[in-house]
Amino acid sequence: MPLLPDFSAMSFLQPNFLWLLLLIPALSWLKGRFGGTPGVKFSTTRTVAKIGGRRRSRAGDFLTGLLYLALILLIVALARPQLGKTITRTQASGVDIMLVIDVSRSMLAEDFTIGGQRANRLEAVKRVTEQFIQERPNDRIGIVAFAGRPYLVSPLTLDHDWLISNLDRTRIGLVEDGTAIGSALAAASNRLKDKEAKSKLVVLLTDGDNNAGRVTPITAAEAAKALGIKVYTIGSGTRGNAPFPFVDQFGRTVYRQIPVEFDEDILKQIAAMTGGSYFRATDTQSLQSIFSEIDELEKSQVEVQKVEQYRDLFPWFVMAGTVLLAVETLLGQTIWRRLP
Repeated sequence: MPLLPDFSAMSFLQPNFLWLLLLIPALSWLKGRFGGTPGVKFSTTRTVAKIGGRRRSRAGDFLTGLLYLALILLIVALARPQLGKTITRTQASGVDIMLVIDVSRSMLAEDFTIGGQRANRLEAVKRVTEQFIQERPNDRIGIVAFAGRPYLVSPLTLDHDWLISNLDRTRIGLVEDGTAIGSALAAASNRLKDKEAKSKLVVLLTDGDNNAGRVTPITAAEAAKALGIKVYTIGSGTRGNAPFPFVDQFGRTVYRQIPVEFDEDILKQIAAMTGGSYFRATDTQSLQSIFSEIDELEKSQVEVQKVEQYRDLFPWFVMAGTVLLAVETLLGQTIWRRLP
């Protein structure tokens, strides 16, 4: 425990009175320039010529210092010094969110852009998802990735830096290829079923048809609905053909237009069954707009309480200033009394 109070936490209720402190140097200058009324008059200055170069009485300097210090303390008292701080308590009623991201081979299609440069669908999704995570600091967020089967990237967590680092490591090829939409949705719902959040939702992003897994998308949607989980679905990619990168016999990357098969109807059904919405992202800008819209639709409730803990210090300054004035008066009228 510190022996002295933390004066760095001191504030003033009436700080404008501190401008009066500027009068102290002015008073000191006026006193030094004009001095006081002479106590003894001489007919000639020759009598005191020898002592004219001596410095003023130390007693006088001391008494003047006491007077100025007393005035400073009384002016500070007028400014109402207080010691303490405001404690802010934040209670967040957040949303539990599972992000379900397709990492099948079709996500290699480079029909998105990042910073004016061509990018594949997964890289664009990761970039926009990271921004979405950063804008929801009060929510627990987890990630499930899927191709031929789902796998957990991160459980629900408030440690969003750790979450984003795991998202950055997500890549295509970690599991067998395929698109197990139903199994991925079931895995994400399972992560939310025992949570007591006021709102639970899944954001499911894919670019293909359900062609793998043991759970159908409709069955998984029914289970999510029973658990009170809202599902937002996003279809990613251009319609028709999409440019896919290939390495030719000379080691060069070439692009071929490959037809994209996409079942929007199943994603619309999943969203409608669970009370969510379906979106289609055909480029990076539309993908960002979709995540921004979801962010607005599912706002967290944050309650901020401010508790002020302050202690007035002005009585101590008044007391100290009064004591100094009394000491200055007492000394000036006794042992250091001036000539009349």
